[in-house]
Amino acid sequence: MQSVDPNQPVLILGGFLITDEAYTSLASWIQNNQGSIVRVVPTSKFDWLLTSWAFGWSRLLDRVDSIVQELQSISNTGKVTLIGHSSGGVMLRLYLGDQPFSGRIYSGYKSCNRLITLGSPHQAVRATPLRAHVNTLYPACFYADHVDYFSTAGRLSLDSSNASHFAKYTAANFYRSISDDPLLQGDGLVPVSSALLAQSRDLVLNDTAHGGLFGTTWYGSIERIEQWWPYAMGFA
Repeated sequence: MQSVDPNQPVLILGGFLITDEAYTSLASWIQNNQGSIVRVVPTSKFDWLLTSWAFGWSRLLDRVDSIVQELQSISNTGKVTLIGHSSGGVMLRLYLGDQPFSGRIYSGYKSCNRLITLGSPHQAVRATPLRAHVNTLYPACFYADHVDYFSTAGRLSLDSSNASHFAKYTAANFYRSISDDPLLQGDGLVPVSSALLAQSRDLVLNDTAHGGLFGTTWYGSIERIEQWWPYAMGFA
């Protein structure tokens, strides 16, 4: 595929039960350091609870599509960069697709030429039906001819001061629920092996939690953004 302009507009879709204000620092950092226009998809916890069903995915992806069209109209390249955290990264893979979903066809690959995912559960032994649907229709980097895929995983030591008490007590069960193996390494929620999308460019961040519930330093912490952003842009 052709090179991607690092200054083109950016859309951020967050993760399950995480509201959009959690991504303010990430959006501000990109705007201040890259000069890109950044929009975060507005979401509530209620919105995320509805994503147990296909219509809940459609509600959020309709918002994604509306914002992408807005950003595309002011993009010098006519393209948009997508960033998805956790479940948001899997949902954006579906958004790129050209097959009908709940009566809609998004074909986001035509307007978005880079997808960055942060701790997204791409590969799972026990995937939810909708996540499994994504992997069936659009395995690995399905639109690699049109989209640059970059996935980031976190490796959090549960003995570190960064790991929250919640992470220490729940990580093994989360890893088991995704991959059937409680002993895997991961970010406190998603195992590394799940977060690294097959065939994508990727990066593993040490001492990095899935989100604020799992540790004080996570993908959206400034010190971690400074690590993964250059790799995502192809600078490093």
